[in-house]
Amino acid sequence: MSQVKEISIDKVVSLDQAISHISDGCTLMVGGFAATGSPMKIINGLVEKGVKNMTLICNDTGLVDAGIGLMVVAKQFKKVIVSHIGMNPETGKQLAAKELEVELVPQGTLVERIRSGGFGLGGALTPTGVGTEVANSKQTLEIDGKTYLVEKPLKADVAIVKVKKADRLGNAIYHGTNISHGPMMATAGKITIIEADEIVEIGELDPDQIQTPSVFVDYIVQGGN
Repeated sequence: MSQVKEISIDKVVSLDQAISHISDGCTLMVGGFAATGSPMKIINGLVEKGVKNMTLICNDTGLVDAGIGLMVVAKQFKKVIVSHIGMNPETGKQLAAKELEVELVPQGTLVERIRSGGFGLGGALTPTGVGTEVANSKQTLEIDGKTYLVEKPLKADVAIVKVKKADRLGNAIYHGTNISHGPMMATAGKITIIEADEIVEIGELDPDQIQTPSVFVDYIVQGGN
């Protein structure tokens, strides 16, 4: 009689184990809003690791001394896909020096492109950007007499997001503005890593409060407040 392999349902790993899945040249999706709600333990670990030539998908490029901005200052990205860069002057400097490619995407469109990537959709239709620089080289469709841009899906090799609370299986609850990007990003990474302020045992979370189900989560890192 063959033995049945025991599979652990505990996804909590060390920081080093988690960031071992992030390597040079990968596409990285990072949660947070203007450095608020950023997965700082993982970001600090990646700065120390020194991975390079990555593509970033994020709401913004943070601040010079906070959030994903720490990785921008360390010149770890070759391209960023974000809704704005105005709070981090280092991003503008690297853009002007042609050290960094910047793709600006309207904030709502960015979230919908991430949603499309995570949900297996072919893209999102939006009137935002029609007739502007945003529309350059993009396909348009006319529906009921109105013109829409076809915005292609965004996916990542690895998505990292911060959550308020998670159980050891990966079910997660967010806090504040993290709900605007985090749940969508969690669906759009080939590998999803969550940094949790608090980790509880399986069954302790109210199922009605769960905002990212465990099926989307691969690894959990213990964070801090």
